[in-house]
Amino acid sequence: MGTSSKLTLFHSPNTRSSATLLLLEELKADYGLHVVNMKTGAQRGTDYLAVNPMGKVPALLHGDALVTEQVAIFIYLADLYPEAGLAPPIGDPLRGPYLRWMAFYGSCFEPAVVDRAQKRAPAPLAMSPYGDFDTMFKTLTDQLGRGDYLLGARFSALDILWGTALTWMTAFKLVEPLPVIQAYTARVNARPAVAAVKARDAALAAAQAK
Repeated sequence: MGTSSKLTLFHSPNTRSSATLLLLEELKADYGLHVVNMKTGAQRGTDYLAVNPMGKVPALLHGDALVTEQVAIFIYLADLYPEAGLAPPIGDPLRGPYLRWMAFYGSCFEPAVVDRAQKRAPAPLAMSPYGDFDTMFKTLTDQLGRGDYLLGARFSALDILWGTALTWMTAFKLVEPLPVIQAYTARVNARPAVAAVKARDAALAAAQAK
Protein backbone atom coordinates (compact mmCIF):
# COMPACT_ATOMS: atom_id res chain seq x y z
CA MET A 1 0.00 0.00 0.00
CA GLY A 2 1.30 3.44 -0.93
CA THR A 3 0.02 5.42 2.04
CA SER A 4 -0.04 5.21 5.83
CA SER A 5 -1.83 8.55 6.42
CA LYS A 6 -5.57 8.97 6.35
CA LEU A 7 -7.19 9.80 3.01
CA THR A 8 -10.40 11.83 3.08
CA LEU A 9 -12.39 12.64 -0.06
CA PHE A 10 -14.73 15.62 0.05
CA HIS A 11 -17.49 14.45 -2.25
CA SER A 12 -20.93 15.39 -3.48
CA PRO A 13 -22.95 12.69 -5.26
CA ASN A 14 -23.44 12.84 -9.01
CA THR A 15 -20.85 15.55 -9.53
CA ARG A 16 -17.31 15.73 -10.86
CA SER A 17 -16.09 14.16 -7.62
CA SER A 18 -17.84 10.89 -8.54
CA ALA A 19 -14.93 10.14 -10.86
CA THR A 20 -12.52 10.48 -7.94
CA LEU A 21 -14.68 8.18 -5.84
CA LEU A 22 -14.49 5.66 -8.68
CA LEU A 23 -10.72 6.00 -8.83
CA LEU A 24 -10.43 5.34 -5.09
CA GLU A 25 -12.51 2.20 -5.52
CA GLU A 26 -10.41 0.98 -8.46
CA LEU A 27 -7.26 1.61 -6.40
CA LYS A 28 -8.77 -0.31 -3.47
CA ALA A 29 -7.69 2.64 -1.34
CA ASP A 30 -8.38 2.99 2.36
CA TYR A 31 -10.26 6.28 2.58
CA GLY A 32 -12.96 8.18 4.38
CA LEU A 33 -15.77 10.13 2.75
CA HIS A 34 -16.85 13.61 3.79
CA VAL A 35 -20.11 14.25 1.97
CA VAL A 36 -20.80 17.85 0.95
CA ASN A 37 -24.47 18.70 0.38
CA MET A 38 -24.39 21.00 -2.62
CA LYS A 39 -28.19 21.13 -2.67
CA THR A 40 -28.07 23.21 0.50
CA GLY A 41 -25.05 25.25 -0.59
CA ALA A 42 -22.67 23.59 1.88
CA GLN A 43 -19.82 24.01 -0.61
CA ARG A 44 -20.06 27.77 0.00
CA GLY A 45 -20.24 27.49 3.76
CA THR A 46 -17.46 28.60 6.08
CA ASP A 47 -16.49 25.06 7.05
CA TYR A 48 -15.96 23.85 3.51
CA LEU A 49 -14.35 27.06 2.28
CA ALA A 50 -11.74 26.48 4.98
CA VAL A 51 -10.91 23.26 3.13
CA ASN A 52 -11.18 24.53 -0.44
CA PRO A 53 -11.59 28.30 -0.86
CA MET A 54 -12.82 27.68 -4.42
CA GLY A 55 -15.92 25.97 -3.04
CA LYS A 56 -15.54 23.01 -5.41
CA VAL A 57 -15.45 19.25 -5.13
CA PRO A 58 -13.52 17.05 -5.22
CA ALA A 59 -10.95 17.90 -2.61
CA LEU A 60 -8.63 15.37 -1.02
CA LEU A 61 -6.90 15.43 2.33
CA HIS A 62 -3.98 13.06 2.84
CA GLY A 63 -2.82 13.58 6.37
CA ASP A 64 -2.15 17.32 6.45
CA ALA A 65 -1.71 17.63 2.67
CA LEU A 66 -4.59 19.13 0.71
CA VAL A 67 -4.97 18.34 -2.98
CA THR A 68 -7.59 20.08 -5.11
CA GLU A 69 -8.27 20.14 -8.87
CA GLN A 70 -9.48 16.91 -10.35
CA VAL A 71 -6.49 16.19 -12.61
CA ALA A 72 -4.03 16.86 -9.77
CA ILE A 73 -5.99 14.49 -7.51
CA PHE A 74 -5.95 11.77 -10.17
CA ILE A 75 -2.20 12.03 -10.69
CA TYR A 76 -1.59 12.09 -6.95
CA LEU A 77 -3.76 9.11 -6.09
CA ALA A 78 -2.69 6.87 -8.97
CA ASP A 79 0.97 7.46 -8.06
CA LEU A 80 0.21 6.87 -4.37
CA TYR A 81 -0.96 3.32 -5.11
CA PRO A 82 1.57 2.01 -7.66
CA GLU A 83 0.60 -1.57 -6.89
CA ALA A 84 -2.77 -0.95 -8.59
CA GLY A 85 -1.00 -0.34 -11.90
CA LEU A 86 -3.20 2.58 -12.93
CA ALA A 87 -0.34 5.00 -13.61
CA PRO A 88 2.77 4.28 -15.68
CA PRO A 89 5.77 5.07 -13.45
CA ILE A 90 8.53 7.50 -14.34
CA GLY A 91 10.75 5.73 -16.84
CA ASP A 92 7.89 3.83 -18.45
CA PRO A 93 7.50 4.85 -22.14
CA LEU A 94 3.80 5.45 -21.48
CA ARG A 95 4.41 7.97 -18.68
CA GLY A 96 4.65 10.90 -21.07
CA PRO A 97 1.47 10.04 -23.00
CA TYR A 98 -0.29 9.41 -19.69
CA LEU A 99 0.56 12.90 -18.43
CA ARG A 100 -0.27 14.39 -21.82
CA TRP A 101 -3.85 13.13 -21.74
CA MET A 102 -4.29 14.04 -18.08
CA ALA A 103 -3.28 17.62 -18.85
CA PHE A 104 -5.27 17.70 -22.09
CA TYR A 105 -8.46 17.04 -20.15
CA GLY A 106 -8.15 20.09 -17.91
CA SER A 107 -6.30 22.49 -20.18
CA CYS A 108 -8.01 21.82 -23.52
CA PHE A 109 -11.09 19.62 -23.35
CA GLU A 110 -13.07 21.19 -20.50
CA PRO A 111 -12.42 24.82 -21.53
CA ALA A 112 -13.47 24.02 -25.10
CA VAL A 113 -16.65 22.21 -24.01
CA VAL A 114 -17.62 25.02 -21.63
CA ASP A 115 -17.10 27.70 -24.28
CA ARG A 116 -19.25 25.76 -26.74
CA ALA A 117 -21.98 25.04 -24.18
CA GLN A 118 -22.12 28.72 -23.25
CA LYS A 119 -22.09 29.69 -26.94
CA ARG A 120 -18.96 31.72 -26.40
CA ALA A 121 -16.56 32.27 -29.24
CA PRO A 122 -13.08 30.93 -28.45
CA ALA A 123 -10.27 33.37 -27.87
CA PRO A 124 -8.00 34.17 -30.81
CA LEU A 125 -5.81 31.17 -31.66
CA ALA A 126 -2.72 32.76 -30.16
CA MET A 127 -4.50 33.11 -26.79
CA SER A 128 -6.85 30.12 -26.68
CA PRO A 129 -5.74 27.22 -24.45
CA TYR A 130 -7.29 24.74 -26.88
CA GLY A 131 -7.05 26.45 -30.26
CA ASP A 132 -10.41 25.58 -31.83
CA PHE A 133 -13.05 23.05 -30.79
CA ASP A 134 -12.99 20.90 -33.91
CA THR A 135 -9.23 20.36 -33.82
CA MET A 136 -9.32 19.64 -30.08
CA PHE A 137 -12.17 17.14 -30.48
CA LYS A 138 -10.59 15.36 -33.45
CA THR A 139 -7.31 15.06 -31.54
CA LEU A 140 -9.20 13.25 -28.79
CA THR A 141 -11.33 11.00 -30.99
CA ASP A 142 -8.34 10.04 -33.13
CA GLN A 143 -6.61 8.83 -29.97
CA LEU A 144 -9.70 6.91 -28.83
CA GLY A 145 -9.73 5.14 -32.18
CA ARG A 146 -6.21 3.78 -31.71
CA GLY A 147 -7.05 1.20 -29.05
CA ASP A 148 -9.46 0.14 -26.36
CA TYR A 149 -8.16 2.80 -23.97
CA LEU A 150 -6.31 6.10 -24.15
CA LEU A 151 -3.00 4.29 -23.72
CA GLY A 152 -3.94 1.64 -26.25
CA ALA A 153 -4.48 -1.76 -24.65
CA ARG A 154 -3.61 -0.53 -21.15
CA PHE A 155 -6.38 0.61 -18.81
CA SER A 156 -5.26 3.44 -16.54
CA ALA A 157 -6.53 6.23 -14.31
CA LEU A 158 -6.94 8.23 -17.51
CA ASP A 159 -9.85 6.07 -18.52
CA ILE A 160 -11.65 6.62 -15.23
CA LEU A 161 -11.33 10.38 -15.73
CA TRP A 162 -12.23 10.46 -19.42
CA GLY A 163 -14.78 7.63 -19.34
CA THR A 164 -16.75 9.31 -16.57
CA ALA A 165 -16.57 12.74 -18.20
CA LEU A 166 -17.56 11.53 -21.65
CA THR A 167 -20.46 9.53 -20.22
CA TRP A 168 -21.87 12.65 -18.59
CA MET A 169 -21.12 14.98 -21.47
CA THR A 170 -22.71 12.79 -24.11
CA ALA A 171 -25.75 12.23 -21.87
CA PHE A 172 -26.22 15.99 -21.58
CA LYS A 173 -25.46 16.48 -25.29
CA LEU A 174 -22.40 18.62 -24.58
CA VAL A 175 -20.35 16.54 -27.01
CA GLU A 176 -21.46 14.42 -29.94
CA PRO A 177 -21.88 10.72 -29.04
CA LEU A 178 -19.75 9.43 -31.89
CA PRO A 179 -19.47 5.64 -32.21
CA VAL A 180 -15.85 5.71 -31.06
CA ILE A 181 -16.90 7.56 -27.89
CA GLN A 182 -19.85 5.26 -27.23
CA ALA A 183 -17.66 2.17 -27.62
CA TYR A 184 -15.05 3.66 -25.29
CA THR A 185 -17.49 4.67 -22.54
CA ALA A 186 -19.20 1.27 -22.76
CA ARG A 187 -15.88 -0.46 -22.05
CA VAL A 188 -15.16 1.79 -19.08
CA ASN A 189 -18.70 1.58 -17.69
CA ALA A 190 -18.67 -2.21 -17.83
CA ARG A 191 -16.20 -2.30 -14.94
CA PRO A 192 -17.80 -3.55 -11.67
CA ALA A 193 -16.63 -0.52 -9.68
CA VAL A 194 -18.73 1.79 -11.88
CA ALA A 195 -22.01 0.13 -10.89
CA ALA A 196 -20.95 0.13 -7.23
CA VAL A 197 -20.18 3.86 -7.25
CA LYS A 198 -23.43 4.68 -9.07
CA ALA A 199 -25.38 2.79 -6.42
CA ARG A 200 -23.50 4.54 -3.63
CA ASP A 201 -24.10 7.96 -5.20
CA ALA A 202 -27.79 7.18 -5.60
CA ALA A 203 -28.04 6.32 -1.91
CA LEU A 204 -26.15 9.48 -0.91
CA ALA A 205 -28.33 11.64 -3.16
CA ALA A 206 -31.50 10.09 -1.73
CA ALA A 207 -30.30 10.77 1.81
CA GLN A 208 -29.58 14.40 0.94
CA ALA A 209 -33.03 14.80 -0.61
CA LYS A 210 -34.77 13.89 2.66
